[in-house]
Amino acid sequence: MELRKSERKKAKIKLALQGSAGSGKTYSALLLAKGLIGGEFTKTAIIDTENGSADLYAHLGNYNVVTMKPPYSPERFIEAIILCEKAGMEVIIIDSISHCWDYLLDLHSNMPGNSFTNWGKITPRQNAFVNKILQSNSHIISTMRVKQDYVLNQKNGKMVPEKVGLKAIQRNDLDYEFTIVFDVDIAHQVKASKDRTGLFIDKPEFIINASTGKKIMQWCEEGIGLVGEEIQLEINACETMEGLRHVYSKYPDLQERIKPLILKKKEQLERIQSQVIPNNQII
Repeated sequence: MELRKSERKKAKIKLALQGSAGSGKTYSALLLAKGLIGGEFTKTAIIDTENGSADLYAHLGNYNVVTMKPPYSPERFIEAIILCEKAGMEVIIIDSISHCWDYLLDLHSNMPGNSFTNWGKITPRQNAFVNKILQSNSHIISTMRVKQDYVLNQKNGKMVPEKVGLKAIQRNDLDYEFTIVFDVDIAHQVKASKDRTGLFIDKPEFIINASTGKKIMQWCEEGIGLVGEEIQLEINACETMEGLRHVYSKYPDLQERIKPLILKKKEQLERIQSQVIPNNQII
């Protein structure tokens, strides 16, 4: 046991998209994946429980598909994730994890005996599935269905029924496990209901595109684990643009990785220089 300074290491995003049928969860997940890995879909896989819906967007690129049929047990989802990991997939889309929860609810309702005791048999299986998602070395995007309802909204002087989402079909506390949770409405507008990155929380609604995934990837790569503590310390220690250029040219094989850190330091140096007046006094 030791006491150490906190540091954010290189991360693998664990993201959830929740919305009603027709809100565009699968399509949005693929656009996120495209941004996360620079459009290289050969390193993306979809675990499809939605009756082949993953193949509807094949025009976007040559991503991989694992077709799952019932039963949708936690163990089968874990097996599918492992299959993708062994194949070297950098992004795994699970579409959707609501099927796993439906399976467990149905199993629980048909178990004889005490309901509370039976949950003690169900919960470890759910936990094993969630832990597999969280511990994976791949980026994982999970879609979740929501229970649906209809409300009447006025459009062009008429009351028109509109489908709205209510609550995700999964365990109540599951959203706490993800780094980002996006709520997607029927118009494909997205709002972050949870966001540990700080990139999207309290921001206006938007429509997901590949640049959304790219932004998330840049956040993932800002940690020390990306290029090593020594290189980051070198960048932080630079006091001139010339020094910054020297560090950048010093590591030709890592230039794409360290570029976000270089640009961030460059902005800091430019701000400092803009505050210097001719008599070298700082304002």
